[in-house]
Amino acid sequence: MVNFTRLCREFQDYDTERENLIKKSRDVLKLSKQVIYAVHRDELPQAAQLVKQIEKEKKELEQIAAHNAKMAYEGSYKIALQEYVEAILYYEFVRTGKLPDLKVLAEHYILGLADLPGELVRRAVFLAGKGKVEEVVKIKDEIDQIYGELLKFDFRDNEIRRKVDGIKYDLRKMEDLVLDLKLKGR
Repeated sequence: MVNFTRLCREFQDYDTERENLIKKSRDVLKLSKQVIYAVHRDELPQAAQLVKQIEKEKKELEQIAAHNAKMAYEGSYKIALQEYVEAILYYEFVRTGKLPDLKVLAEHYILGLADLPGELVRRAVFLAGKGKVEEVVKIKDEIDQIYGELLKFDFRDNEIRRKVDGIKYDLRKMEDLVLDLKLKGR
């Protein structure tokens, strides 16, 4: 005999946890944007505090997602984690010059990594205005490295492929910026 009560409870439980996931995803998303904004303003101590906060919120988000395997593919969760990856990668690149490996699904990491060049271009324009050509060249080289590595993948997912294709436009902007700086003798 079909246990409709159990089936209904399972659906309700999933829906409740999904709502919790969406709320916590918003917290991670908001903090990701704050980390990026603080780094853009060269407020690394404030960014470091935000990074501590975002790590705590991400851990709570992952605990919610662990309730059901389907949660990892909920849109709000996926977006929150890719924004988290982008924020942490940006913070660490500015702080150390390196991109860390993060404990997230490969898909979430690549989506966040593919968004990183847009933030790096913004930083490069800021640095170019301050005459910091070497740092601008380093950013161009990093974007070139990211793009070159991601070209080795065979992405079947349209979203990932589209984001990776977008990196080439960021790379072109950087090449133009570096050329412009060199032509101006900076």
